[in-house]
Amino acid sequence: MNNKEGNNKRSGARPAGSRPNSNKPKPAMQKRAQGPKKAKPTAKIEEANKVVKKPNQVAKRLKEKDEIRLNKYISNSGVCSRRDADIYIQSGNVKVNGVPVTEMGYLVKPTDVVNFDGKVLTPEKKVYILLNKPKNFTTALDEGQEYRNVLELVKGSTTAKIGPIGRMDKNTTGLLLFTNDTDMIRKFTLPNQKSSKIYQVSLDKNLKFEDLEKINKGVVIDGHRVFVEDVSYIENEAKSEVGLKLRSANVKVVRSIFEQFSYDVLRIDRVSFAGLTKKNLPRGNWRLLTDQEIINLKNV
Repeated sequence: MNNKEGNNKRSGARPAGSRPNSNKPKPAMQKRAQGPKKAKPTAKIEEANKVVKKPNQVAKRLKEKDEIRLNKYISNSGVCSRRDADIYIQSGNVKVNGVPVTEMGYLVKPTDVVNFDGKVLTPEKKVYILLNKPKNFTTALDEGQEYRNVLELVKGSTTAKIGPIGRMDKNTTGLLLFTNDTDMIRKFTLPNQKSSKIYQVSLDKNLKFEDLEKINKGVVIDGHRVFVEDVSYIENEAKSEVGLKLRSANVKVVRSIFEQFSYDVLRIDRVSFAGLTKKNLPRGNWRLLTDQEIINLKNV
């Protein structure tokens, strides 16, 4: 055996007939990694970056010091809430300086003439007045001349057209809030509003403890469940004197709760309304709310 053959055996060389077919395609080589290329701006990208203007959208501009939104101007006049004002604006029933305006967020100045549904508006500053109501005054306007209206008690407090939040009959006393803020009136008269009111209720007889526990669990009135936050005996008073905390501003609800358990309600006195109290406010007197109290009411 010559050296050539020995080398072939040691290296494990295959016979010529067993070599793979050289005509078989070889796998493609991977391309060399290249550095990132700068993306060229295309028409599609430029089109995507354009801000699409929605219908009735006002072009943004700097708001001047004395300008307010048109819907707020309308609400300040006392004719409707901001939400309802938006509906009137969209329907084309509002004109500013004789020109119909349908743009949401339109800004107006105090010197502008705003025509709302054919009537020129005069905006009013929002007023909030808290009254400690005495007996024999009512919020209703249809109870004859035997009982006087609560508006007599706040006469002279403001020139704005104000109204009470909620109703009170002649026998109910305590806190009653007046305002020309239609948004706030609507807010506190909604069934699902969440502000608490506290009432001191005088009954014709002592409230049984088992009835107190039933009331504390909540009652159903006219098919609607009334959520009672708390009910308790008033300390150092007879068991006929009861404190009731709930969210309803309707005094009739308070009366109905106890009447369901066969108690006659002799007196109802609202001692707290959404965090406001009778502190330093004698019966029959009123006062203006502070700025902080107004902020608190709006944040309820």
